[in-house]
Amino acid sequence: MATKDLRINRQIRAKEVFVIDAEGNQKGIMNVFDAVLLAESEGLDLVEVSPNVNPPVCKVLDFGKYRYEQEKRLRDVKRNQTVIKIKEIRMQPKIEKHDLETKSKFIGDFLAEGNKVKVGIRFRGRELAHTELGKVVLNKILAQLTENGVGFNIDRDAVMEGKMMSMIVSPLKNNVNPVKKD
Repeated sequence: MATKDLRINRQIRAKEVFVIDAEGNQKGIMNVFDAVLLAESEGLDLVEVSPNVNPPVCKVLDFGKYRYEQEKRLRDVKRNQTVIKIKEIRMQPKIEKHDLETKSKFIGDFLAEGNKVKVGIRFRGRELAHTELGKVVLNKILAQLTENGVGFNIDRDAVMEGKMMSMIVSPLKNNVNPVKKD
């Protein structure tokens, strides 16, 4: 639950609440006004931490400090998550050998960074009658990646999407050097 959604002190609507004091001791079920007086006598706030149970659970604590710690925890979670992007490489079915090797090298680089790669082959005009040539090119790319020693998983095999044939390739789990989000 977000800290902005928490009700504190006189915002608590329930008549009776289950109170936990600042040291973590259970005080039991109390009238809300008595609980607020107890919290104010200690110079702290009464915070409704679990409003969906009957009676709601409230804790006596410093709300400003509690909110700061929650936001700090959220920042740490965001900082430690890895971001995986999908990169896209497009080509035509009549690609030359050197161009194919260059595109394969880029795909290998993207996979080494920990990104997924969508490899697409665009068909134009009469090329649509020979979509099997696109499958051949995609197989050549996979062979080139294997030859270069790049580990990969095929997330989605070659599929026609309109005038494009595409497949999605992801890096092997043990082969990833993830880039942390700053």
